[in-house]
Amino acid sequence: MATTTQLRRAVTSSFLGSVIEYYDFLLYATASAIVFNKVFFSSLDPLVGTLASFGTFATGYLARPIGGILFGHFGDLLGRKKMLVLTMTLMGVASFLIGLLPTYAQIGWLAPAGLVLLRVVQGISVGGEWGGAVLMSAEHATSRRGLWASFTNAGAPCGMVLSTAALTGTAALVGEQAFLDWGWRVPFLLSVVLLGIGLFVRMKVEETPVFKAERKPGSMPLLDVLRNHPRTLALGIGVGLSAFVAQSTLTTFVLAYGVQAGESRQMILNALTLSSALAVLGILGWSAASDRFGRRPVVLVGAVLMAIFGFTLFPLVDNGYVVIALILGQAVIHPMMYGPLAALYSELFNTGSRYTGASLGYQLAGLGAGLAPLLFAQVQRSAGTGAIPFILAAFCLLTVVCTVILRETSRTSLTGDRNAELGAGQLAASPRTHGADA
Repeated sequence: MATTTQLRRAVTSSFLGSVIEYYDFLLYATASAIVFNKVFFSSLDPLVGTLASFGTFATGYLARPIGGILFGHFGDLLGRKKMLVLTMTLMGVASFLIGLLPTYAQIGWLAPAGLVLLRVVQGISVGGEWGGAVLMSAEHATSRRGLWASFTNAGAPCGMVLSTAALTGTAALVGEQAFLDWGWRVPFLLSVVLLGIGLFVRMKVEETPVFKAERKPGSMPLLDVLRNHPRTLALGIGVGLSAFVAQSTLTTFVLAYGVQAGESRQMILNALTLSSALAVLGILGWSAASDRFGRRPVVLVGAVLMAIFGFTLFPLVDNGYVVIALILGQAVIHPMMYGPLAALYSELFNTGSRYTGASLGYQLAGLGAGLAPLLFAQVQRSAGTGAIPFILAAFCLLTVVCTVILRETSRTSLTGDRNAELGAGQLAASPRTHGADA
């Protein structure tokens, strides 16, 4: 009963923590597409301002691997729970301060500089949060690890729902001009309330039994990952990269593109809110399917479908079918690629370096989400949107190749059984081979 209670608390804590982290992180993403170019980059040409806004958006993703390394290292040495309390606090404080930040019209270049600094803190925080939250669920679970671990990933679209709903509700209440003047700050300031709720829940969760049994003081988790598992890390990054590129294409770039194509901001935000809510079901459903059929088949099918879907995305938006485009892309296809990643990354590394390895692999893959809107905005500026589906398809092809090479991980033990752990992350071409990467 105690094990079941702790699993329930761990899953609840991981889900709520992810909701709060991604509320703050993706609130910035939505604001960067529709507000920040006017508030912090108002002296620039509108399209250049959008590029600059996406540039500050990207800095958060560039900082995420730093958070993964930093909190992963201490999470493997000191425990998952301690790091998760710290990452949540950092995120809440950074988001609250963004809500207080003066605009470009008030303090000039110091405004975007402060925005970038706080965005970096957000990136470091979310970079450390994900790995620990996934492991809190995965290492407490004794079965159906894909489903339980995926509640952390399901928190991301829930955070998107809350963030877009907060922006939408504020804009509707105060009006367009007041929203640009001060209303956009309200959702950022509300993050301090979510922080209090999240910390209350998180403090009730015990450290994972796997970590307590396998803790090895004095070890160097990052060196273990880089020295003994470089190929596993590289393949893991390749598996997740296209999921992040697709994610930011659907949730960030399409917002800005839709507004440019003549759609109202409110309609696009409503479509994003609906598709994000449905994505929660998709993530949980496809992750549960990965427990039954394996991580690889689900991710492979999702990558192939996303490559095909990319060629229909912009024609759908151009013809006014934004809702259909976002629901198909974000709520049906993308969860196939994204949902199983939570369990998959935790299954690629042994206990002593699992927080570091999972975090680093996931966050390096996550660079695709930060850089894709900037890349696509540049491509759109120079050549239109015609080349973007081919770029997305190329990333999906990379995922297909890396997923085929990786061994299936869904039957891997996380309990400290060294014989079981040795099979994690090895190449599919040699299923009987055990040991570290060459």
